[in-house]
Amino acid sequence: MGRFSQSIGLVKATFSVLRKDKQLAFFPLISGFAFILVLIAFVVPWVSLGILNTNGISNPYAFYPALFLFYLISYAAAIFFNTGLITCAHIRLTGGDPTIRDGWENAVRHIRPIIAWALISATVGLVLQIIADRAGVAGEVIRGIVGGLWSLITFFVIPVLVFEEKGVADAIKESWGLFKRTWGENVIGQISLALPFVAIGALVIVAAVGVGLVGNPVLSVAALVGAIILIAALGIVYAALHGIFVATLYVYAQSGQVPSGFQPGLVEGAFAPKKPPKKGVVGGQI
Repeated sequence: MGRFSQSIGLVKATFSVLRKDKQLAFFPLISGFAFILVLIAFVVPWVSLGILNTNGISNPYAFYPALFLFYLISYAAAIFFNTGLITCAHIRLTGGDPTIRDGWENAVRHIRPIIAWALISATVGLVLQIIADRAGVAGEVIRGIVGGLWSLITFFVIPVLVFEEKGVADAIKESWGLFKRTWGENVIGQISLALPFVAIGALVIVAAVGVGLVGNPVLSVAALVGAIILIAALGIVYAALHGIFVATLYVYAQSGQVPSGFQPGLVEGAFAPKKPPKKGVVGGQI
């Protein structure tokens, strides 16, 4: 319960950062628009050419290569804008005053590792999708478990890539090492961060369905549009807070300093202390 309450406090503190720098929401907003455009650009041809229909995938030899390209482009866009978000959050947490330009320029400067990371992410996504398509319910379960673990293990990849100038392979290794030290607050913090948004989103959907059952077409359309707008807004805020959360844990992991605006107790306990050296070992050397 101590770890849980600590994580709740850590999540609440991210709201204060977003309130100071509301422009951080710019990056997930543009990322969302980019995803919609990419989705339309791929789904429309799939449907018009009959590759994808109501019965599922009609031509896997045409669908999966196109799906990989879709994953690659959408992941690249998401990683690019997330890099901008985490850059600005990092500047704020280390005492600076970020601008949208700071985040954008840092993302452009790291476009090559961003594309490399997008390639790996797209490959993992495609493999998991094929497993899910071929293995039915069991495949969906496998995709959910493996995908969830992958997202946790690679939690710190973006800050390692852009702040430590490491390659993708080294960034994944470093992220795994940081995750092993922060898994408690990492997992609980992400759940704590998501739960309020899931709850509010569920209430919005229930309300929209309730209005639709009234039978008034005008009210039904208004409720649907309102629900879409509210859920989109929730997604933008959540994405911004998630980026701040990543930057917060990363700053403390690398500097040992509690980020500005956070109480020491909220962050200091987020990392497991290093094990003391065994007897006969001094400074880690025998």
